[in-house]
Amino acid sequence: MTPTDLNTGDTAWVLISAALVLMMTVPALALFYGGMTRAKGVLNMMMMSFMTMAVVGTLWVVIGYGLAFGNSAGGAGIIGNAFESGGKLIGLSGLMGPDQTTGTEGHLIPTLAFVAFQAAFAIIAAALISGAVADRMKFTAWIAFVVVWSLVVYFPVAHWVFAFSAEDGSTVGGWIANQLKALDFAGGTAIHINAGAAALALILVLGKRKGFAKEPMRPHNLPLVMTGAALLFVGWFGFNAGSALSANNTAAVAFVNTVAATATAMIGWAIVERVRDGHATSLGAASGIVAGLVGITPAANSVSPIGALILGLIVGAVCALAVSLKYRFGYDDALDVVGVHMVGGLVGTLLIGLLADGNSPAGVNGLFYGGGFDQLWRQAVGAFSVMIYSFVLSFVIAKVLDLLIGLRITPDAESEGIDQREHAETAYDLNPFGGRLGRTGLTPFTPDSGAITPTAPTKEGV
Repeated sequence: MTPTDLNTGDTAWVLISAALVLMMTVPALALFYGGMTRAKGVLNMMMMSFMTMAVVGTLWVVIGYGLAFGNSAGGAGIIGNAFESGGKLIGLSGLMGPDQTTGTEGHLIPTLAFVAFQAAFAIIAAALISGAVADRMKFTAWIAFVVVWSLVVYFPVAHWVFAFSAEDGSTVGGWIANQLKALDFAGGTAIHINAGAAALALILVLGKRKGFAKEPMRPHNLPLVMTGAALLFVGWFGFNAGSALSANNTAAVAFVNTVAATATAMIGWAIVERVRDGHATSLGAASGIVAGLVGITPAANSVSPIGALILGLIVGAVCALAVSLKYRFGYDDALDVVGVHMVGGLVGTLLIGLLADGNSPAGVNGLFYGGGFDQLWRQAVGAFSVMIYSFVLSFVIAKVLDLLIGLRITPDAESEGIDQREHAETAYDLNPFGGRLGRTGLTPFTPDSGAITPTAPTKEGV
């Protein structure tokens, strides 16, 4: 294999898509979640996305790619073999040669381009969970949870869903993709159901915010929310269309379906808000965008554009109803990760079994297209398997970490604000003389600090 065998157009598209997906975490998700929190927690919320990028990015290079896309250990389709026969860790340095390629003949890309693309997926999967635990989780506990969850939950599930067996039998992939043959084009199960179920487990261990359902906890900056949602929308074209791993017809279908489903999901969410609350909101519009993107992610290559419109409308309406369940059942999903990502991913994954069109690139017919229940049961088994696995393992991880290091900040720290206690910073400096944050709050500058002490204005200054 020589460099001239590479498809440079496909390579460029995958690298661009990888950058778009990475942008979905930083800055898009950081802005989206940051704006939805209260002012005293915005920096912590954004830092959770930033630090997740650092931690998961490191894990991915060291061992994550091998666990997710290595040859299935024992051929069972459960986890990739991250070790060579001699017990030596697989290093990505061995994939730098021009003969290391991924894809089909005529559409070969460097394997490291695929590694980079999937790294961005691993990062955002973990970062999505953070929205559920806003304002109350220790930053060190969050980092520890991300490390263990990525190793024990995400990397194995990514292997189940994304690792396909080679046609020549040289490598064996995950059981959902190859044995069950459930369809998940870009991560409805591996990303959204996975993260949503983990979020539910984590918040059940962590507990509710002080004043939950009693005090107003409105988003502090809706323009940030809208900006983050818009960036997520743009980045999601890399997420979905980029999953074709080629600049081809499949990418075009996924692109159009992503537009269609997101448009009607906004409409569906707005209708529910208008009927239920008497008005449609900007927060609802931003949430509807995300719900539609989540719902179409697994189905982007398996439904028609009309099917995408129907899917988006259903997902938008269902998620708008689902986010209110936290008040009925008493779990504090601060930024609606469960209601949007777990529910949206589940609905989108199951609707493939109804709306899949045999004329689509996936080539599978759902129930409404004469395919019977065959694909529907496969979708259900795949979706609920990931949900149960993620919830149970995440609950255990959270319980163990809570016993070892404690998950939650103190009540006093929560009242004061997690930004000040965990990061010694505040997002908005309203002190007219400037200042710095110490462990106990805002401390004026003094001559000892090397700064000029503020003085009263002179007559000329007035």
